[in-house]
Order: sequence, then C-alpha cells, then structure tokens
Amino acid sequence: MRRIAFLWVGLAAACIALGAAAAFETRASRLQAIKTVGIVSAIGEEMSLTRAGLTGLGNAAQSASISAWGLDELIVQQATKLLGGRFRVQPVSYRRAAFAAIRDSAVAPVNLLRSDPFKELVRSDVTPQGLDAYIVITRARSKLGNGRNVEGVGLAEYRTLLADYGLIHALYEVRVVDGKSFDVIEKRAAAPLDNTGTVRIAGPSGPVDEPFERSASSERLRAAIADLIIRSLPLTLGDMHLIEGQ
Repeated sequence: MRRIAFLWVGLAAACIALGAAAAFETRASRLQAIKTVGIVSAIGEEMSLTRAGLTGLGNAAQSASISAWGLDELIVQQATKLLGGRFRVQPVSYRRAAFAAIRDSAVAPVNLLRSDPFKELVRSDVTPQGLDAYIVITRARSKLGNGRNVEGVGLAEYRTLLADYGLIHALYEVRVVDGKSFDVIEKRAAAPLDNTGTVRIAGPSGPVDEPFERSASSERLRAAIADLIIRSLPLTLGDMHLIEGQ
C-alpha cells in the first residue's frame, strides 16, 4: 500500500509539473504573438499617510493629493521607453479614476479564483480597441510590519518601543490584458528593491525622514517616489519577459 501511495504521489507531482509547463508555454506563446500594446497607468493621485506599530495602530489613515506629481504620466513614459524595443506602443485614452477606484488586488492569493476586475474595464473604458494587448499598471497592497495594510504610493511611520522608522512606498502591479479576449495573460506585483531594512514591505520602498506635515509639497519626497518607480519598473517588466532580451 505504501508503494502504491508513493506512486500516486509521484504521478500527481508529474501531472502538476506538466500542467505548469503547459501553462508557461501557452503564456509565452501568447506574449510572443503580441505586436501592438497600449499602456494604462492608474496608481492614483493620492498618497496615503499611515502610522503603524506599537503606538500607532489607533491612528486613522490619512491621505494627501499628489496629482501635481504626474506619476502616472511618468510611468507611461518610462514603460513606453522600455517596451518600445519589442512592441509597437500606441497611445490610449482611458478614465484613470475608474481604474484607480478598484481597491482589491487580484494578484493576492485570496483572489486567484475571482474574475480579474480590470478585464471588463479594459474592454469598456480604453480606446482605441483592437490592439494586441494592454499593459495595465495599478496599485498593489502590502502589510506594513504586522500592522496596517498599505497600498499604492505612500509615506508611513512605523513605531516600536525603541525607535521610529519612516518609509516611503510605491506599490504597484502590472497586468498584460489580451486585446481580443480581454483575458489576463500575465500579472505580477513589483518586488522589493532592497529587503534588508528594519521594516520590510512587499514592494518597492525605502527609508525616509520626511515628516507628514510637508509630505505632499516636498520635491525631495516626489523625487524619491519617482526613483522607486524608475528603478523597479524595468525589473518588473523584465521578470514578466516583456523587455527584449529578458
């Protein structure tokens, strides 16, 4: 009986491996067929201000407008430059607020069985239609330490008994949406650039000493957030095999 059980386990593992290989081959072939793409960026025009840790859990989250920063325009510009070596990138129009309003990340494990919320939005809200694919870049979410959820662009203070830590983050995820079926061919959340800090977060982030009061008006803070995006975007697109040579 033990031998039969081992055989069943081995057969199941082989089937899983074959299924994964077939899925990768299908995904790779679908990516290979893409010639024209449009880029949608909607990480939002607000920055979250979050306090967390031993003394901050009772504080309500705040937000500040950063529409003047032009982060979505920066992302489209950088993505166009990176993807232009492989695809023909065409400008598209879309309601940025509609994409930014979707708060639930379909990349999270709990949502893997749900229909991706951006599928219908690409079909109904992006023009022109008919491109081979649409690259959709939106907010992602992560835990700050063992406390609050944080998402998108933000500034956080994490307090312990011994010290306070300031952290900026630019959390986003990238989807490749088929321009004909509107199925999501590939999706990935941007990974951390450096995960060696005292307070870690699952996405591009870095230490900062900027106080909350001057956050949205700080050119230094805007430049630091832009740097996180500029440095992480080629790594994320490369991990998704969207950049030539990757």
